[in-house]
Amino acid sequence: MERPDPVSHVLVIGAGIGGMCTAARLKKAGHEVTVFESSDHVGGKCRTEWIGKYAFDTGPSLLTLPAVYRDFFQKTGKHLGQVVHLDSVDPSFDYRFSDGTNVKFANLSRHKTLEAITDSYGSESANQWDRIMRRAERMWDVSREPFIESELTSIFSLFKRPTVLRDLFIISPWKSLRSLAEELLPNRNLRYILDRYATYSGSDPRSAPSVLATIAFVEEAFGAWHIQGGIGSLSVAIHQRCVDLGVAFELNTPVSEINHDGKKVTGITLKDGRTLSSDIVVANADASIVYDVLITGKVRKLRMTRSRLHRTTPSLAGFTLLLGLRPDADAPPLEHHTILFPENYDQEFDSIFTEKKPVQDPTIYICAPKDVHMVKTEGGLSLSVLVNAPRHNPEGVDGWDWNNETFNREYASKIIDLIEARGIPIRNRLEVFEYRTPADLERSVNAPGGSIYGTSSNGARAAFLRARNRSALKGLYCVGGSAHPGGGLPLVGLSAEIVANAIGRTKNASPEMH
Repeated sequence: MERPDPVSHVLVIGAGIGGMCTAARLKKAGHEVTVFESSDHVGGKCRTEWIGKYAFDTGPSLLTLPAVYRDFFQKTGKHLGQVVHLDSVDPSFDYRFSDGTNVKFANLSRHKTLEAITDSYGSESANQWDRIMRRAERMWDVSREPFIESELTSIFSLFKRPTVLRDLFIISPWKSLRSLAEELLPNRNLRYILDRYATYSGSDPRSAPSVLATIAFVEEAFGAWHIQGGIGSLSVAIHQRCVDLGVAFELNTPVSEINHDGKKVTGITLKDGRTLSSDIVVANADASIVYDVLITGKVRKLRMTRSRLHRTTPSLAGFTLLLGLRPDADAPPLEHHTILFPENYDQEFDSIFTEKKPVQDPTIYICAPKDVHMVKTEGGLSLSVLVNAPRHNPEGVDGWDWNNETFNREYASKIIDLIEARGIPIRNRLEVFEYRTPADLERSVNAPGGSIYGTSSNGARAAFLRARNRSALKGLYCVGGSAHPGGGLPLVGLSAEIVANAIGRTKNASPEMH
């Protein structure tokens, strides 16, 4: 572990969740820390946005693995429960299928979930799901420490583990999530549910590794949680923790370059012309921007890093509707999460990853928080609706041009039609109707193409192509969704812990609070 000088001044690029969690941990460890954010707000993709009388989570719609953030808050000050209020989301999901059937998955109870599957599809289908969850649990036990909670240096380091052969058999890196589903889940609807976990990392289940089944186990075992007031409240709480510790923030301050001497970083240059010196820079920006835009020219030490990144597949993007609904006592109730599956799930992945065009009959994710702190009209409802989409590319090459407002509005209207066709009335209650495209996400948080999770997990080697937390350029560290261990709130929080531990503590660090 590196031991910086007591006066180390760490420069953090980006005030997303990963950047802020790293900043707070480093400040607690005795460093001076300044965070530079190009936009006028913190939190990156994790935001709760008010439009009129309605609040919408425009990024993550739930928190899983809350222990990651319990650890963060405990080690930097007041505990998680003292700064935000968590509510269990139960049922965690209401899955509805084109054949007219549905099944609700219980939160924190496999027994209740298996009962629900039995009621909908019979006991044998429930047994199939139980078997795949047992397999996913073994995968989690094997992969958690070496793949997720630790720095990932190279694929070869894993072969040094004494249990490597057993671990490889359990993880089955040669097997895709889809092939695992086809092997263990004869019920098509249950296969669709398992396929969906590939999209948690913006991936295609036909290419993503079977180990992504662990997400289903983690969701079941550690719960699905809503944060009162919206998931964006987490960003607010983390920012406040940084401020309380003394982390400095400069908003509306984009970085133009990461400076270096070919071997190590020497600081950053801001777009306002200032040059700041430091031997430690933490980049909470998409890895492609870090290595292809902020670091200019040929750098011998980064040749392999750039080569790996250029072989990654960007994650899918998303098209989001923000719908504020007037009160209607006769409207059928919605659970916190409702998933409307199409007849042909494969067509969705063909459209996004092969044809690079919007999905005509997409899977529709509806988030309807039962949170009185997210509406200012009693009985009103805030709906965040997400459909997976191809990345934005204004030339229409390797993506879709999401700058066509006529198409965007028509597409949004079509999604509402699809929702209503499944028995959920929308139009007669509409008070707020807005949408966000991949182009909007790219502009607002510098996410190339509007990719939600940075890089996808498509392919067995995807985890090893993702940006390492510790760069080959000494003093540069990468954190966030495009770096190890990946995208999503839990993994980004773990990424911050890994980076903070890699940088280490200064000699005058204050003791951790427990």
